[in-house]
Amino acid sequence: MRIIIVGQGRLIYNLAKQLARRKNQCTLVVENAEEAQNLSQRIETTILVGSGTDRQVLENAGIRQADAILALTPEDEDNLAICQMARSFKIPRTIALVNDPDNEDVFHKLHVSVAISATRILSTILQEEVGFEQLIEMMSLVEGKVSISEILLKEDTPAANATIEELKLPEGALIGGVIRKAGVIVPWGKTKLEAGDRLLLIATAESHEIAVKICGGEAR
Repeated sequence: MRIIIVGQGRLIYNLAKQLARRKNQCTLVVENAEEAQNLSQRIETTILVGSGTDRQVLENAGIRQADAILALTPEDEDNLAICQMARSFKIPRTIALVNDPDNEDVFHKLHVSVAISATRILSTILQEEVGFEQLIEMMSLVEGKVSISEILLKEDTPAANATIEELKLPEGALIGGVIRKAGVIVPWGKTKLEAGDRLLLIATAESHEIAVKICGGEAR
């Protein structure tokens, strides 16, 4: 697939990496020239500097040939405008990040294919957890400060057969969910992990790498 990603930070970097692994052709659109330069040194893909709300920038990014566009900026108005513009080019699939969950209905009514509210998703994952309220407040996924990774625990993984509290994850990192066989577990400190579990790791940029090493798995 030919995919255009508009946004900033670690979020679009991680997405581009994953999509490239699946043999997709990605073009990134970022507003900051310095960030574009940094991204170009870390990933082999086409990167344009400019606003995703600029029709000419999208044309330069290959919007007429794209199969999908992901609007992942911190501004709902921009994400909606990008998707609306993509619809005018008859792009089959438009995906937008909704920073304010109250705006989800607007995105759906204006025929955005997929509207994702990171705030609502994180809240749903953690709503039954105790003691994470302050952590949620310090996290800002839309600013690229938080990453969500899936970690597979293999037989020789250090975290296998350990409890969540025994992992001693760094501040700013938590296990938001455990996928085991056909079910999903909302974990707490005493939850014991098993080989074959897939962990949903939510971590700030500063704690992500350390948390992955502690879990001993490979982030995907």
